[in-house]
Amino acid sequence: MTVEERGSRLGTDVLIRKVDSRLATLRTGLHGTELELAEELARRLRELVVATARSSAADRALVRAAVHYFVLRRESRDARLPVRSLADAQRVVDRTARQLATSHPAAAARRDPAPLR
Repeated sequence: MTVEERGSRLGTDVLIRKVDSRLATLRTGLHGTELELAEELARRLRELVVATARSSAADRALVRAAVHYFVLRRESRDARLPVRSLADAQRVVDRTARQLATSHPAAAARRDPAPLR
């Protein structure tokens, strides 16, 4: 395994662990359709992370931003900062998948960039 392979694998492992950790947290408080949406978003994010592991830095940055948007929750501690919903995260993931699909049409055939629900 080369240094580059280890570096890209490490980056994907970290992002996937972040998604899995956030999903585990969400599972304790969500039920029904909200939990299904969270699980679907986590699945799609994992797929995007793996699919872009060897892509350009710009593509990896798009996926990393989508992962961070899903993972970093904003609690309502400050009235100026709205609480992020899963619907907001869904829009970010959908937009990321669309952007990647337009920049790499061949890769889009392997992924399902269709929006959720």
